[in-house]
Amino acid sequence: MTVIRPFRPVLRVAADADIIVIGSGMAGMVTALRLAPRKVTLLTKTPCLTGGSTAWAQGGIAAAVGAQDTPQSHAVDTMVAGAGLSDAPTVDLLTRDGAKRLCEMIASGAPFDRDQAGEILLGREAAHSSRRIVHAGGDATGRHLHKWLADAVAQTPSITVQTSAFAWDLVVENGRVCGVVAFHEQGGWTLHKAPFVVLATGGSGQLFQRTTNPAEGTADGLAMAARAGVKLADLEFVQFHPTALVDPKAADGASMPLLTEALRGEGATLVDGAGRRFMVDEHPDAELAPRDVVARAIWQRLVDGDGAYLDIRAIMAGDSAARFPTVKALCEAAGFDPAREPIPVAPAAHYHMGGVATDDCGRTSLEGLWACGEVAATGVHGANRLASNSLLEGMVFGHRVADDIAAQSVPAPRDLDISVPAVPATDVAAEIADLTAQLRVLMYEKVGLRRDGDGLDAALSAHGDLAEKISEIERAAGHTKPTLADVRRWGELLNLALAGRLVTLAAAQRCESRGAHYRIDFPQAEAATGVRQFLTLDDLQQRAGAQEGHRDDTNTAAALSA
Repeated sequence: MTVIRPFRPVLRVAADADIIVIGSGMAGMVTALRLAPRKVTLLTKTPCLTGGSTAWAQGGIAAAVGAQDTPQSHAVDTMVAGAGLSDAPTVDLLTRDGAKRLCEMIASGAPFDRDQAGEILLGREAAHSSRRIVHAGGDATGRHLHKWLADAVAQTPSITVQTSAFAWDLVVENGRVCGVVAFHEQGGWTLHKAPFVVLATGGSGQLFQRTTNPAEGTADGLAMAARAGVKLADLEFVQFHPTALVDPKAADGASMPLLTEALRGEGATLVDGAGRRFMVDEHPDAELAPRDVVARAIWQRLVDGDGAYLDIRAIMAGDSAARFPTVKALCEAAGFDPAREPIPVAPAAHYHMGGVATDDCGRTSLEGLWACGEVAATGVHGANRLASNSLLEGMVFGHRVADDIAAQSVPAPRDLDISVPAVPATDVAAEIADLTAQLRVLMYEKVGLRRDGDGLDAALSAHGDLAEKISEIERAAGHTKPTLADVRRWGELLNLALAGRLVTLAAAQRCESRGAHYRIDFPQAEAATGVRQFLTLDDLQQRAGAQEGHRDDTNTAAALSA
């Protein structure tokens, strides 16, 4: 008789590195490059360096590099978009350092678009008072810059890139991060020991049924930090891009292509199904109003059954058409001719202003841990991100994180006792996928563009039910020999579920409307609540305990009355 023995996982130990950087977007690669010649291991769960949201960015980088522009003007625009929650000193730092860093990048040969005279072309986007957006390859800025950075990383001997490596959790001993446990497609479970770890894992767009984010935007860094007890900030503020393309042929829940903000900067208009332009009645800046205003206006037309369309026919017929090859290709792939018809659009989760709370050097509340890029909450975005400030933030704070780490003394190495997690076998893949889909629908419907107390309470209750279902799968899981797909599927569900509960809790606790956070039951901004909100995993657990106590009391009362 054949005896089936459970797989006994082995945790291999990778060669020591000075710094672990998790994530290969703008922030992660800039950090790694800036740290040279320090020994850096860069982990990414994607098969190559060109994964993540940076490569998807159609918008450019905003910075005051034009002759008529100033960092102070850029700072004012950023503060206005942030709806009273942006941290003024950090915004000043972003816009001042940003102009300098972008000039350095231009001087080093980054492939930015230029006019026939060789001057950098400057575009304008919503809520910017000046033309200050630089692009590369028109509306393919992220792809061009990401490749340029990836080429530089590949040519830097001090950086070891580990692709197809899913960072599972931070290793913390005596109040300090000491490394990362990751699963590698080739090597399996691996301990990466390092005295310094940088989270540059991107955002959490896959929390929502409709999103512009790539498949890997699953809140991994946010969840890892939360489990380690790190302080988080501003989680309720999720920006929905107003104009994601509605592709009738796309699978349900698939990432939605965005139609860049720059189109409206060049004169594109929003119309309803009758062809009537509606943003002129919503805001003095019409189509150039802040993103949350535009997104809610579009959402209302869709709820009312009027439809919402982006009309870019004038752009496609004019000299600007050459600047938007990606948009043209996306529309045609979805079966639309942008030169002849308006394009159907809908709001989709795009950028998370909240994340791991950091100071202006990217330090978190956990010693040895830094964060930069979308996973970090630096305070610059406040309640709503100004268009094209995200790549800028990754660039500026990638530099600042690297410089801060380089100035640190290296602590003595520690002996670590690490257990390997159990991952459910492939035979429950369909159940995991179904739970993930349920979570995404829940978040889009109850914690999306329009929120209210009853919906948020219902969402918190549903999160509790989802957590119990996840626990049931976890209890049944044995130590099998997982594949990378198994680990990613399970790990991403755990991360999304935790991040979703935290975002919902933060939204329930902010009883006002501000920026991207809109409460139907509290439609006005309140001066008394116009402060940033910080929380930890302990806050979520206390709320869950209070809910459970309330349920027990209700059940007891019902039993006594019976």
